[in-house]
Amino acid sequence: MQFATAKWYDRRDFVYIEFCVEDSKDVQVNFDKSKIIFSCVGGTDKIKHQNVLDLFEEIDPKESKHRRTDRSVSCCLRKAEAGKPWPRLTKDKAKFNWLSVDFNNWKDWEDDSDDDLSSFDKFSEMMNSMGGDDIPDLDGADDEQESADSDDEKMPDLE
Repeated sequence: MQFATAKWYDRRDFVYIEFCVEDSKDVQVNFDKSKIIFSCVGGTDKIKHQNVLDLFEEIDPKESKHRRTDRSVSCCLRKAEAGKPWPRLTKDKAKFNWLSVDFNNWKDWEDDSDDDLSSFDKFSEMMNSMGGDDIPDLDGADDEQESADSDDEKMPDLE
């Protein structure tokens, strides 16, 4: 058996872990208050993976879930104490070579008041604050542009 490579990130109410095992089979994820046990058989080589994590803080095992895809197994752990940041995933301060922070999803949520807004909502809010009322009507703009465009004039021949 060997460890599955994993990435994790923290949110206000949840901690997310992604075990990066392609084509996983026989996936088992056991949630306990202070521990998670992950195991599966993965890849074309059918390697057995197992990870046992003593978590930094307690979770709610009944509200924690996992989902398998062709590329990984994602776990969503509901924090027992919401709003408390986790500086690391495990109780032990040791570095594990198979575990890393998922910087693509990491976010400093402690100071973020817009946590409930989706990315689309944030984008829409930004566009509205820029004043989108000045945008002209573009119907028929192509016809007017052709006659007024000076780039369409014939260039003189090069000598």
